[in-house]
Amino acid sequence: GVQTWAGDIVDKTTTDRRIFLTVAAVITAISALMVMFVREGNTEHFLIFTSKIVEGIASSFIGPCLAALTLANFGPRDFDKVMASNILWGHIGSVVAAVLAGVMAYFLYPNIKYCFVVIGFSALIAVIFVSFVPEGDPLMGRGFQSSSATNDAAKPTQTAASYWEVFSDRKTSVLCVTGFFFHFANANVLLVLGELMGGDSEDGTVSQKAIPLIAGAIVLAQLTMSVATVIGDKLTQGGVGRKIIFLTGLASLPIRCALIIFWRDSGDAYLLSTQILDGIGGGLFGLMHPYIIADITYGTGRFNVVMGLSASCFGLGGTLSNLLGQFAVEAFGHVTSLLASLILSVIPLILFGTLMPETQGQRDTLSSNKAEQEGTPYENMPTLA
Repeated sequence: GVQTWAGDIVDKTTTDRRIFLTVAAVITAISALMVMFVREGNTEHFLIFTSKIVEGIASSFIGPCLAALTLANFGPRDFDKVMASNILWGHIGSVVAAVLAGVMAYFLYPNIKYCFVVIGFSALIAVIFVSFVPEGDPLMGRGFQSSSATNDAAKPTQTAASYWEVFSDRKTSVLCVTGFFFHFANANVLLVLGELMGGDSEDGTVSQKAIPLIAGAIVLAQLTMSVATVIGDKLTQGGVGRKIIFLTGLASLPIRCALIIFWRDSGDAYLLSTQILDGIGGGLFGLMHPYIIADITYGTGRFNVVMGLSASCFGLGGTLSNLLGQFAVEAFGHVTSLLASLILSVIPLILFGTLMPETQGQRDTLSSNKAEQEGTPYENMPTLA
């Protein structure tokens, strides 16, 4: 729910969105470094729990702010291309961070907490570069049309659609429920994979062998996500619809679960290779998500609140997946947990395939008679929240 609230604030704020992004990055850095103050054998986790709650609230602003700044600077016509570039570099950053954290954790084992230093410094570096991002057009950043489409005094002031109107839209509902079930089925799979590959040491802690394997799983997935992002963007620019690309990403999950079950005793290399499918699914899903939201909210002034709402649904699915999936592992074993994920992964395929219409071109249809979409600065114009 916090992400929905954060998206609503990002939509309606008159404050420079770069300030929100900077504050969120600083809080993320501080939270990551809090683990350094935890002493060995400490049973009081108040500091960590508190910092993670604050980090969770702060990080809820990062996605909406990045998407809003992209839309504000480049407009709906170029949003897809630039957003794809943003997502690609995000995956590359994740690869670098995972490699550095994995190397530090392996060589400093068992003091693996030092790998969190990588996250802290990465967030601080991001703060430096936020200042180079232009503020752009604040109103276009929330999904309104630019002033060149509405600068005639005879034209009405742009008014944001009601929350009920955008939340009850069938396309919004289908996307949110689809994403919930996808993450509900998906999030626990990496945990199970890590347990199958590396296992635990005799005292129940993560074994040293597991660290590079888990880091390798993350890196392989992120590298594949990078490739999937590039391919998905090229397909979109070539006229391929959102729906088929999104369905391709969804279809990778049941195949991945089935292969892990089939290869569970075949060795780490086979298990690790299934992360390619995780990269395909995560890459195409992550790319199409903002595209579809921008399509269905264009002109409503509610772009970021719907981004937040959908992210909240995805996050809830992922949280429940980790919680219930590990309960299933403890009670019934790894195979049962993976079978449950496989069965659940079919639900989003059916939902999206049967209920979601194609949204590509929806922005063009709504703005076909508007001299707009260049993403150039314009005079502030009154809006109604």
